[in-house]
Amino acid sequence: MNAAARNTRPSRNVRTLNREILALAVPAFATLVAEPLLILVDTTIVGHLGTAQLAGLTLASNVVGVLVGLSIFLAYGTTATVARRLGAGDRRGALSGGMDGMVLGLLIGLALFLGLVVGAPSILGLYGSSPEATGYAATYLRIVALGLPAQLVSLASTGVLRGLQDTRTPLYVAVGVNLANIALNLTLVYGVGMGIAGAALGTALSQWAGATVLGATVLRGAARHGVRFRPAFGGVLAAARSGGWLVLRAATLQAAITVTTFTASGMGEVALAGHQVAYSLWQTMAYALDAFAIAAQALIGLRLGAGDVAGTRRITRRVLVWGVGFGIVVGLLLVLARPVLGGLFTPDPRVHAVLMVTLVVLACIVPVGGVTFVLDGVLIGAGDARYLSLAGLLVTVIYTPLALVVRAMDAGLAWLWAAYGVWIAARAVTLWLRARGTAWMVVGR
Repeated sequence: MNAAARNTRPSRNVRTLNREILALAVPAFATLVAEPLLILVDTTIVGHLGTAQLAGLTLASNVVGVLVGLSIFLAYGTTATVARRLGAGDRRGALSGGMDGMVLGLLIGLALFLGLVVGAPSILGLYGSSPEATGYAATYLRIVALGLPAQLVSLASTGVLRGLQDTRTPLYVAVGVNLANIALNLTLVYGVGMGIAGAALGTALSQWAGATVLGATVLRGAARHGVRFRPAFGGVLAAARSGGWLVLRAATLQAAITVTTFTASGMGEVALAGHQVAYSLWQTMAYALDAFAIAAQALIGLRLGAGDVAGTRRITRRVLVWGVGFGIVVGLLLVLARPVLGGLFTPDPRVHAVLMVTLVVLACIVPVGGVTFVLDGVLIGAGDARYLSLAGLLVTVIYTPLALVVRAMDAGLAWLWAAYGVWIAARAVTLWLRARGTAWMVVGR
């Protein structure tokens, strides 16, 4: 094929690249924000029960976030594996590997549920918060743990569908889960009068509904291609081994936010409540930015599986443009909306005052997060988990003493989030240095 013909190929056209990216990223947006929106709903409803209840939700949400974050390899690793095998022409192998990940997710979720039922008070006691806030946190955590097996099955099922270049089905399920969560929480918290326990139960029930639909969708698709659901120990073990580096990567991310929450917990209930609102907003925006990273995972895995190195580079550049641009827009909107956001989550004017400054800092972090999340997704799609984990470990080791200095100086919540922004920026630099090279672009199945 001559140069002129190559230059007219649709996959090399910027408009075509944009369509490919947005076709995956837009539906993935709603799927990615599903869990943060569940937390936002809980935060809004529980926040009007009282400051102590909101502080308790902060602690419990952090524990759940750590556990689910460590298990994110079920989605990310499965997406990369399924997309790469699909690009190499092995759809049956892609579906088989994806179902092994779903079984692994169920087993991990059951183990975590049992561990939290027994160990919730001991785990929450490590945060050193007030007895009242810790008591509410234990109540919430033990009940919401019922939904952990469902969450992890949903992660793996979503990864399978993304790898198959389908982000629409998870979108529809995410919308249904959030609508169910709102209805259940309002009914159980205020209608039945269960308080914070009702918010936890409503969230767990909605998660099980979503997992049932997603799992059934994957199984039906496998049956259509002659792939039977036969859980095999070898396949499940292989899925666990392949996710090892991604678990370490996730551990560094969760360690950073846990250190941040630990620091906030020593600043008093007002700062801790403000941190819960800021963290809920950050999670929502971060997952929204990560929608472009999910598109990159699927498209890069597909192209590397097919041996298209040049196409991989073009996708990387184009997704970065979208991620950074979107981050700038979201940051500006956050600054404009901050006078309203405080009253939406809590009636406490002391929390409002803390948020007015903290949300400006958060708005500055978001565009930098666009670079971090997009490049993270690019390298996950390429299977470069080892570098991701080691780079994440390095910047987290540097960040930890910085956050602890903020706590020792009692510098306030805004300075704590500024320190967290340094961590985000350091990750962006390490990922950009890696993406500039070619060592991560390994082709083939």
